[in-house]
Amino acid sequence: MNIEIKKSLKPVNYNKAIKFLEKRLLGIHQNKSNELLWILNHPSIYTGGTNYKKNEILDNSIKVIDSSRGGKLTWHGSGQLVCYFVLDLKKRNKDIRLLIKKIEQTIIETINSYKIESHSDRQNIGIWVYQNNKKKKVAAIGIKLKKWIAYHGFSINIDNNLEKYKAIIPCGIKDKGITNLKKISNQDYKSLEDKLIENFILN
Repeated sequence: MNIEIKKSLKPVNYNKAIKFLEKRLLGIHQNKSNELLWILNHPSIYTGGTNYKKNEILDNSIKVIDSSRGGKLTWHGSGQLVCYFVLDLKKRNKDIRLLIKKIEQTIIETINSYKIESHSDRQNIGIWVYQNNKKKKVAAIGIKLKKWIAYHGFSINIDNNLEKYKAIIPCGIKDKGITNLKKISNQDYKSLEDKLIENFILN
């Protein structure tokens, strides 16, 4: 399958990124464009998926951008890798659950290459680690399905400012924490995006 791999070195405006994804989705639907895998990061921004509630905003001074993706509140910014995709599920047996499973597998395998154990959770979407005997989220997943084409994607916390999450109840989950790879294991993650792309294509 022809999947375009796109990497953005400079932070990409959130709304512009989503418009780009939606334009690509239309192109795929019309058989005019290739599927897409896009690695990027965003300037600091809070976004709310289709299921978030206003009382999950703990600091009313922040601005939250409504997003068409599934899920609840999250934060994007420096030190976080964002992976967006636009994938035609008509070529994949229209199986959204299998796609989510493959995304989880891709993230787990990529993180595992740094000797960090992580896992998925049927009750709480995303990828989790145990840190100091507490379960914490290290990667978030949010997907939208339109015309049997899946878009939006996932994010992996590498070396981001975890204080930003104190303004919200991340993903609507109160009793679990948020962490990043640097907090778990202080090592060089420069090759992570290349490993991620390789695992994504293989899965």
